[in-house]
Amino acid sequence: MNNISSAQKWLLAATSVSYIIVILDTSIVNVALSALATAFHPSISGLQWVISSYTVTFACLLLSGGALSDKLGAKNVYLTGLLLFALASLGCGISSILPFMIFSRILQGIGAALLVPASLALINAEFPKPQQRAKAIGIWSGCGGIAMAAGPLLGGVLIHLTGWRGIFLVNVPIAVFGVVLAMRIPAIKITTGKRTMDFAGQLMAIIAIGTSVAVLIEGLHRGWRDPWIYGGVLVAAMAWGFFILTERAVSQPMLPMKLFSIAIFSASVIVSLISGLVFYGLFFMLSLYFGTVRGWSSLDTGLAFLPLTLLVTLGSFSAGKLNSLLTPLWLIAGCCLLYAVGFTGLTILGGNTPYWQIALCFPPLGLAAGIITPVVTAAAMNSTGREQAGLASGVLNASRQTGSALGVAIFGGLLGSVKPQAENIYIAVYLGIAFSLLGCLLWIMKLRKVQTV
Repeated sequence: MNNISSAQKWLLAATSVSYIIVILDTSIVNVALSALATAFHPSISGLQWVISSYTVTFACLLLSGGALSDKLGAKNVYLTGLLLFALASLGCGISSILPFMIFSRILQGIGAALLVPASLALINAEFPKPQQRAKAIGIWSGCGGIAMAAGPLLGGVLIHLTGWRGIFLVNVPIAVFGVVLAMRIPAIKITTGKRTMDFAGQLMAIIAIGTSVAVLIEGLHRGWRDPWIYGGVLVAAMAWGFFILTERAVSQPMLPMKLFSIAIFSASVIVSLISGLVFYGLFFMLSLYFGTVRGWSSLDTGLAFLPLTLLVTLGSFSAGKLNSLLTPLWLIAGCCLLYAVGFTGLTILGGNTPYWQIALCFPPLGLAAGIITPVVTAAAMNSTGREQAGLASGVLNASRQTGSALGVAIFGGLLGSVKPQAENIYIAVYLGIAFSLLGCLLWIMKLRKVQTV
């Protein structure tokens, strides 16, 4: 970017570095599943918690992270989140027991939930001109896309060279570098008016999302007739009900329910959740398949994912042009069908399936995942207006992370063990097809309704 000040350059560099490690941890850990299984000897639910504890915490606290930035100052919250993420990554890297690993992953999620909205607040304040701001956010989000694409391969290389601890410890020097960059950022005063924290809504969101994921993870492990599962279902249902009531009652809710009366916005949230569910559920399933069923090394697993993640990047870069050519209605519907096609191809999975046949399924899956995120984000933000664009983006990020946690919970539960049987893999694949078609149907129904009004 030309014609920007040195302060703007430092800010963009710092926020981009932090976003890289946040997104990296949504994909890099998957290639370590077989190594973690060897180190900790967990059940399938233990591995699910290693992945989901991060994404659940991230999703639950993301919206409140923005309000906290407004109250305490975006730079202060950003630095706190970055230091917490570094400390938590160190905790993951030195873990010797599974509960401490999961606790450290929760702390990582808290750090990420502080970092992401604070980063956007800093960028919005430091780049007041719309054109410069759009380019800055493009660079910031592009760094996240590159991190997501590089995650599996980088994870495979680090595990091959240093063992599984390296995928966590690498975050520490990167985060410290981000802190050094951020210290050069001047204190930025952001005027947002008086915004109160929605503590009741936040508490209900944590209980609702956390309990829902816990029920899905433990239900197939303990059995659906287990008293704890019955209790979990009851708590989750009550928490969701109280969350909706709370958000309707408070004057400044963390998630205004009136947004869901906007058909395009609600459709975007649903599709974001389903896309996160099927994509990260697929990631979890294939990571176990490559690592435990096929017995591949973490490096081989990372290399196997490379065509998929590269196509995600290609899809995200081509989304803008495709959106202008096809309109969101047909583009997102087509992407959901691409998901279904890709999952249909994976019905060939078996103990000796040639890799090239599996890789043929990656183009539709990768392109769908890459295109959906920017297109539904643009559609949702355009539907809510500029004054609520930040909130809309936060809700979509939270729905995507929630979908990710649900995908790991559902797919992992269906797989049943660290070394899943072929019939369990087929059930998970067919469920992926069903969710993809459901996303297509709901998107068309919602947007068709808008067009006929």
